[in-house]
Amino acid sequence: MIPAAVHRSAFLPYVASFFLALAVVMMPGALRAQTANNVLEEQKAVVAELTQKVKEISDSIDTSSEDDNKLVELRLQLESLAEKILGSAVNLRPRLNEIRLRLDQLGAAPGEHEAPEPDIVAEERASLTNERAEINALIGEAETLSVEVSGLIDRISELRRDLFARTLSKRYDLSFAFGQEVLGAFWTETGKLYKTFYFWLRFVVAYKLNAMLLATFFSLAAAIVIFIFGRRLVGPVMSRNPEIENPSYLSRLTVAFWSTLLPTLALFVFFILTLVLYQWFQVLRGDIREILGMTLEVVIVIFYIHWLAKAVLSPNLPGWRLLPVHGDAAHYLVWLVTALATATGLDFLFGTVFEVLGSPLQLTVATGLILNTIVGVLVLLIASVKPLAGRDGLPKRWPRIVRYPLYLLGLGTIAVTLFGYVGLAAFISQQIVVTSGILVTMYLGFLSAGAVSAEGAFQQTAIGRRMGQFFGLGEMAVDRIGVVISLLLHLLILLIGIPVVLLNWGFKFGDVKTWAIRAFSEINIGSVSISIGGILTGFLIFFVGYLATRWFERWLDGTVLARSRIDSGVRNSIRTAIGYAGIALAALIGVVAAGINLSSLALVAGALSLGIGFGLQNIVSNFVSGLILLAERPFKAGDWIVAGGYEGTVKRVNVRATEIETFQRQTILLPNSELINQAVGNWTHRNKLGRAEVAIGVAYGSDVTRVRDILMEIAKSHDMVTKNPEPAVVFKDFGASSLDFEVRMYLYDISNIMTVSNDVRYAIVEAFEQEGIEIPFPQRDIHIRTESAEAAADKARKAQARRRAAAVAAAKKAAEAEKAAAEPVPPRRRRRRKIDPDD
Repeated sequence: MIPAAVHRSAFLPYVASFFLALAVVMMPGALRAQTANNVLEEQKAVVAELTQKVKEISDSIDTSSEDDNKLVELRLQLESLAEKILGSAVNLRPRLNEIRLRLDQLGAAPGEHEAPEPDIVAEERASLTNERAEINALIGEAETLSVEVSGLIDRISELRRDLFARTLSKRYDLSFAFGQEVLGAFWTETGKLYKTFYFWLRFVVAYKLNAMLLATFFSLAAAIVIFIFGRRLVGPVMSRNPEIENPSYLSRLTVAFWSTLLPTLALFVFFILTLVLYQWFQVLRGDIREILGMTLEVVIVIFYIHWLAKAVLSPNLPGWRLLPVHGDAAHYLVWLVTALATATGLDFLFGTVFEVLGSPLQLTVATGLILNTIVGVLVLLIASVKPLAGRDGLPKRWPRIVRYPLYLLGLGTIAVTLFGYVGLAAFISQQIVVTSGILVTMYLGFLSAGAVSAEGAFQQTAIGRRMGQFFGLGEMAVDRIGVVISLLLHLLILLIGIPVVLLNWGFKFGDVKTWAIRAFSEINIGSVSISIGGILTGFLIFFVGYLATRWFERWLDGTVLARSRIDSGVRNSIRTAIGYAGIALAALIGVVAAGINLSSLALVAGALSLGIGFGLQNIVSNFVSGLILLAERPFKAGDWIVAGGYEGTVKRVNVRATEIETFQRQTILLPNSELINQAVGNWTHRNKLGRAEVAIGVAYGSDVTRVRDILMEIAKSHDMVTKNPEPAVVFKDFGASSLDFEVRMYLYDISNIMTVSNDVRYAIVEAFEQEGIEIPFPQRDIHIRTESAEAAADKARKAQARRRAAAVAAAKKAAEAEKAAAEPVPPRRRRRRKIDPDD
């Protein structure tokens, strides 16, 4: 028994909760009004504060119209304020609903000719009316502020578009970029840059050397760990084996993708972590941070483009190339692409250095003119390469679909540069190098992911084989995992590649973040709102619910039902019903979590019901029949049934069809409606007791009493034959060749009928041989009637004489016919008709 003290301690929280709820319900009206006033005053303060912040941001927009980064920051602040404004209005909605309900309870004020109401009621109605007016005014103020915030966001977007357009469309005078003073200014700025780094390094060595070394060590260690861990994880699929002359396309794609991504990722982590730690330890100055950051960014781009070109073209191992180019062209293209990336990177690096040092504009124009022209020339050289092999074995140019766009980009870059649009030329150069590299990497990733999802492809990879061996998975399971990995790779490539492309096109991280939040929160298409985040959440909840249902099925079947010694068929029915109920519940919760209004599915349900009435009759019939079979259980898993012309063991009762395995190991999926509408024989419906018959025939003249005794003794001696009811021997009939007997035996398990019948037949043959009892085969007596030789010879002579006479008569008749045919035929006389004069 449980002690009373424990009972009291267990009930104390419930008692306390009850009295707390009672106190809230019985709270005096004045106290509730005071709480409502506190909420109203709090929201008034919030709206006032938000109004002041919006005004400050509006003033800052005018002063930051030329700074794109500052405009992005202000836009993010405005979007945050918009969420807070919406939250303030939402917080007032519950109180507004309470006031409306209370006013409905109080009813309308009495008229002039009606009895006056109590003063307390009139005061409460007036107070609630005033409070409702204040709340409505505050909500209106919040809505006006929200509209103002939306207008400011649109204004910032317009300013940023104008700023971007002015940057690209600005034209510079190239005449002053060729003067002698440009070279002098370049040497002057080079000396200034040297002094800047010299004094910074002296400061670091004197005061920040330990912090700098520690930051560099940690950054390098992190990069090495990532590279080593990545090599261990995907090492077999990122290294080219020179012994393999003709690797598969999947292997080449995978090696190209990972051999580019992993080293670039390690280098990126090293540089980014170095800058972050330098900034954390206050090693960097503002000017050094900008120059060093751009330098590291340029190095990463050049490194990435070079490794990507080597991965695609594989100049040293022709068998691993993704493009059918010959060896010399592969080496040439790798260095051309690397030089193209270097020229573009140097252009941006010089622009950043000159901007930080405050150098003359003519230096920026001159370096941009030279490097952008070099970029255009390099693109033309790439377009003029003959990398392909023709049918005659001679080098062949790129296809027109590749060659002509390259010529257009190269000539366009040079023309734009020479016309003075240096900013636009730099932007085009950047897109040629960086965007092309990103898109090529994404394309390789998509091809690799698609190849992984091919049937049987993931099983042949090293990772697939290791997963199968480690987890003990079959080929089908590993192949399904490959499909899931392919989908995840596609999604990962999109989630990484698209933001990187947008950032390279000039968008800021704040823009990408805002679009991502909007995409995952709500997308409006006409009157329909779609939330990607909600849909993903719904799928995730359904997946978790599905896994939880399957786990609960296994736990219930293996732990609870197994111990209760319930029949396997009952266990299967319970497990199936729980599985369908759990999946239906998970689907319902997932739909609600996805933000889909169930009431809006009424039209779909109506259309579905119409479709059920016409085209889905069989499906619904099978579905309802399956539910009836699960509830009524005329048979269960493991039963031996005969239905629809098939005989076998029931393996699983599904909602649409029942799975039956015949004794030839053939799986039959029999629709449930046939099992409901037709007769079904079940050998093991209530128990496994059943009767087996063995027919035997003995020769006429055998001792039938002895035969009966032998058969009874054999049947009773078998272990699988029941003692009650006991076996029986039946003298069935007098056959054409034998005396027919039948042994009837009841078996404990009818599924052993073939084994028992086989054993009994062997025993009967052995016993009859020992007793000398004959088992006959079908017999038939044939009686042949014979006669004397003289009579047979006389009969033969008479038959021969008749044949001769017939032959002579036939010859004589033929001669007469021939003679008649040879004689001339006399002319026929024409009989004259006697004419009657009266006619």
